[in-house]
Amino acid sequence: MTALLGPAPTCALPPPPEEAPPVQRGPLVGVAAVAAALLVVVGSQHGAKFAVLLALGLGLGIALFHARFGFTSGWRQLVAVGNGAGVRAHALLLGTAATLCMVLLASGTGLFGSTPQPSGGQIGVALLLGSFLFGLGMQLGGACASGTLFAVGSGQSSVLVTLLGFIVGSVLYTWQFDLVDDLPTFEPVLLQDHVGYGGAWVVTIAALLAIVAGSRAYQARRNPPPAGRPPSAAGVARLWRGSWPMLAGAVVLAVLAAGVLLVSGGTWGVTSAFGLWGAKLLQVAGMHPETWAFWQQPGQAEQLAGSVLADKNSLTNIGIILGAAVAATLAGVWTFRHRFTGKEVAAAFIGGILLGVGARLASGCNIGAYLGGISTGSLSGWIWGVVALAGTWVGLKLRPLFGLSVPRSDDSIC
Repeated sequence: MTALLGPAPTCALPPPPEEAPPVQRGPLVGVAAVAAALLVVVGSQHGAKFAVLLALGLGLGIALFHARFGFTSGWRQLVAVGNGAGVRAHALLLGTAATLCMVLLASGTGLFGSTPQPSGGQIGVALLLGSFLFGLGMQLGGACASGTLFAVGSGQSSVLVTLLGFIVGSVLYTWQFDLVDDLPTFEPVLLQDHVGYGGAWVVTIAALLAIVAGSRAYQARRNPPPAGRPPSAAGVARLWRGSWPMLAGAVVLAVLAAGVLLVSGGTWGVTSAFGLWGAKLLQVAGMHPETWAFWQQPGQAEQLAGSVLADKNSLTNIGIILGAAVAATLAGVWTFRHRFTGKEVAAAFIGGILLGVGARLASGCNIGAYLGGISTGSLSGWIWGVVALAGTWVGLKLRPLFGLSVPRSDDSIC
């Protein structure tokens, strides 16, 4: 499997300094104190299950930061220059998660009284439109759902604009929910309903192996490796700087994603929390989103009425931000960056809105719809990935309009 995946992809990080950056003790103590206090508050007010979800989020944030793991850059490199290393890392994440999640689903194993459920998304116009908009928005906003969170946690202030747009787009969707509620759709298709869990796992792994092999062939055709290229020391450099090979990050993320399913009974998700956060902020401002049709649906009304600290996706999201901040301060690289142009701000905000609207239309993002769908046997996850890749192609065409670069050489997937 390792030979098929190829060497771990390299990241365009600065050359290693003479000495590792010192730990940023002040910010580290502050972030760690906030994380510890939240764990205590969540555990005491809402129970151990929710505290564990927050802890899993912390682990996800640490892994995302150290592996620089994102979907946006991997797809950008594949489409722009034929570099499939990022996509092969995604395949490892999906395959490992599918193996673990299928075992949990087949056995019905869950903690805290939960029963694992697949992320079976409906197939229809909303899925196609939403995943396309999400793929486009990733390339303008510069990050996917999970990437936005860990980038914010690591101090990249420009991504705050993308996060703001994400929340605005999610609110716009919930506000105008009646316009898209009746789009043509079909019921979810779960592989295990037709070939059993064993068959679903075989089909999933076979498809991922085909993607890996195809990406390697495509990359070799577009970027033939130079004869006699010496082994790269990038992996050693990354580890020395506190970074992980992306393939290692993929495995860790898959284990943690399965942990979310084990603890909560639902797959790891991100974007539904953004709509909730936006609605809560509107309530603070004196508005009444609870009167909108979206928030009057069964389940949604209870979610809005409840605490953010009792919401599964909100907890893991908060954990990702704090976990990435802990990792960045330990590595000595946390910084609140301010350098971005007006065009970049516009791209980030527009991209964020497209991400928010797209994720809600498609009932999930690269995590909830794509990873959650494929890893639990849903056909919707595969459709999401194919259509989002098409959106990525369009997004790359639009990036230069905002002064954003498009990769021109096979040198990085970050």
